[in-house]
Amino acid sequence: MSAGYKESDILSGFQPPFEHFSTQALHVGQDPGQWSSMAVVPPISMSTTFKQIGPGKHADFEYSRCGNPTQNCLEEAVAALDGAKYGLAFASGLATAMTIAHLLKSGDGVICMNDVYGGTNRYFSRVASEMGLETCFVDCTSLKCLKEAIKPNTKLVWIETPTNPMMNVTDIKACAEVIHEHGDIILVVDNTFMSAYFQRPLALGADICMYSATKYMNGHSDVVMGLASMNREDLYQKLKFLQNATRAVPSPFDCFLCNRGLKTLFLRMKQHFKNALAVAQFLEADPRVKKVFFPGLPSHPQYKVTKQQCTGTSGMIAFLIKGNLENAKIFLENLKMFSLAASLGGYESLAEHPAIMTHASVPIEERKALGISDTLIRLSIGLEDVTDIIEDLHQALKAAVRKQI
Repeated sequence: MSAGYKESDILSGFQPPFEHFSTQALHVGQDPGQWSSMAVVPPISMSTTFKQIGPGKHADFEYSRCGNPTQNCLEEAVAALDGAKYGLAFASGLATAMTIAHLLKSGDGVICMNDVYGGTNRYFSRVASEMGLETCFVDCTSLKCLKEAIKPNTKLVWIETPTNPMMNVTDIKACAEVIHEHGDIILVVDNTFMSAYFQRPLALGADICMYSATKYMNGHSDVVMGLASMNREDLYQKLKFLQNATRAVPSPFDCFLCNRGLKTLFLRMKQHFKNALAVAQFLEADPRVKKVFFPGLPSHPQYKVTKQQCTGTSGMIAFLIKGNLENAKIFLENLKMFSLAASLGGYESLAEHPAIMTHASVPIEERKALGISDTLIRLSIGLEDVTDIIEDLHQALKAAVRKQI
């Protein structure tokens, strides 16, 4: 595809962009009037403690773990972008997951999407299980499988959509309707891959929207952080208490950086989508590629669902290279502009091998069942010129697969 395609052509059929998104990203929680200095850019509040008016009487802040001005700016902005009443920031995406899991008690059941980030799988299967939580991993793209998995002790359903790394898309609204028929079950949606710009899970029925803000929400590969937003006050009050009680909070400096990253989120996500669509179409047409997994392609099995609940798609692509593990390794070793690295969602293009890297902790039998094979490669398409991105992929494919297989 030509790099000169129109944005209207790309977004055709997707939900319209969220109204006033860019204005909210730039201004909510950022009023200079809240600072004595009238600083336009929120300052970094490094103080660990705050002077009290009297014994046990404090103004807005008491101790930095309980909240600080810089963190408040970020949390207000995130809540606005998610269309939520409340936002909370955590030390990492997994710290967010851990804190949410603390809403439950021993013996409670968790349904987790089977194809999730390896760290999420590891946490629920090897850590939360030690606390007495009973987790089953289910293909939530199938409402039938989801319904059959719900038990009397089910208290939380964890959906990641699109999934990492297979890019499966779950119908959030349909799942929410099924789940909320069974009493007070909390539906959590990991929105890391889409960001607040392309998807709003709370508007589709989710109770909590969470992110590894390390990725797109910050977008500069220089912060490790988690975020959560919600509309239910009871959930907010419980998570706010746990955020403080477990000390799962980010530093003020990290909050400052992520808050800065949100200011260009809408611009970055548009370009990630444009570049990724062009790359996905290139890969799908290349004879050295067996299959491409990208929700923005009509060939994706949940393309219709994606267009129903999203305003676009991000820069995440997975594909199967023809050949075997050796071909995949040669491809990754021959990339020049792409960095071979874990993580995703930054301005730079990254490539990784899920079976060896991000999902190595997932048992091999489970990886095979999910389709995470030796020839699966995951790409995080960055903001470079798309012709340079495609050229790098082309030369690496040429080196890896020298003849059509």
